[in-house]
Amino acid sequence: MEQENPIRPACVAEQLAILQGYFPQLSEKQTEQFQALYDLYADWNAKINVISRKDIENLYLHHVLHSLGITAMLHFKDGSSVMDLGTGGGFPGIPLAILYPQVKFHLVDSIGKKIKVGQAVAEAIGLQNVTFRHCRGEEEKQTFDFVVSRAVMPLADLVKIIRKNIRKEQINALPNGLICLKGGELAHEILPFKNQAIQLDLSDTFSEEYFKTKKVVYVPL
Repeated sequence: MEQENPIRPACVAEQLAILQGYFPQLSEKQTEQFQALYDLYADWNAKINVISRKDIENLYLHHVLHSLGITAMLHFKDGSSVMDLGTGGGFPGIPLAILYPQVKFHLVDSIGKKIKVGQAVAEAIGLQNVTFRHCRGEEEKQTFDFVVSRAVMPLADLVKIIRKNIRKEQINALPNGLICLKGGELAHEILPFKNQAIQLDLSDTFSEEYFKTKKVVYVPL
């Protein structure tokens, strides 16, 4: 017999309310998709550890809202295509795919069981605009308008891998390139790109304590 999900901690409802406060334009369907994420990830996390067990209660703040920090840099135009490299269980790709139903997202990770979780979650909430691939970034040859990533590896290493994946045609407000979520001191990491990179503090977008040291970095490619 399947184990029932534990009762949601009170903080989950609070975090959902914070999320909706920042994104009041969500449709009923998008709201339901976001609401469904906690039970799905809590259930999967008990079998396959994709989020720190201690952190699952902070899913909406530390993972979903953090993923949506990409929007502080750019709002993707309908028809865009985006690869999420090192997606793990689906971050930032799945929250972004919910927010941008007219944008295609391709989620890539080198760990098969994490891709399995992402696929199951996407299927359960009826996401039509995501594809998944279990492979290393070096193996993915398709091209996209943007690559997004969440603290997967140092910027220079990431750029080296994904430069081949950036298409030439432009449709967005920023030239095509890499947008990644980072934390802490980035001066050294950004040095090779200092004349091109744009770095924003997420604390300017989200007022919660968690975002105090979080940043979003864009590198045109």
